[in-house]
Amino acid sequence: MSSSPASDPPAAELRGKVLYIEDVAVNFAVVEAALADHAGVQLIHAATGLEGVRLVRSERPDFVLLDMHLPDISGLEVVRLLSEDIALHRLRLTILTGDKLTMDVIKAMSLGAFEYWVKPVNARVLQDGVRRALTGKRPDPARTLTPH
Repeated sequence: MSSSPASDPPAAELRGKVLYIEDVAVNFAVVEAALADHAGVQLIHAATGLEGVRLVRSERPDFVLLDMHLPDISGLEVVRLLSEDIALHRLRLTILTGDKLTMDVIKAMSLGAFEYWVKPVNARVLQDGVRRALTGKRPDPARTLTPH
């Protein structure tokens, strides 16, 4: 009989509310498909930065995925607006962007972003990252600024 460690629940037990702030429908669909096997994960979508900030405050997601290029405000501005939520409510926010490491990404990380992933992200990296965020495990510091 095999069992997983108590600190790492099986995929079926993964639970939480995830908000993806992304203006490109196909990118949202990719994340939605990657998380489809996790019935306990509720995925919410915001197509603009300001809508995302509003949804963070009204829906109180457990985890936020954030694109850096949005039609109304930048991803960095979203992180700035949510910095209090990140600090006080322990909101976990991961940048999911097509950008390589930029000053905006570095600034977002310094404001409390949880991790940084480069699109296209593979399903395994996404699922592992969502698991870390929803189970409260901090990322390995050596991997925090490493493009995935």
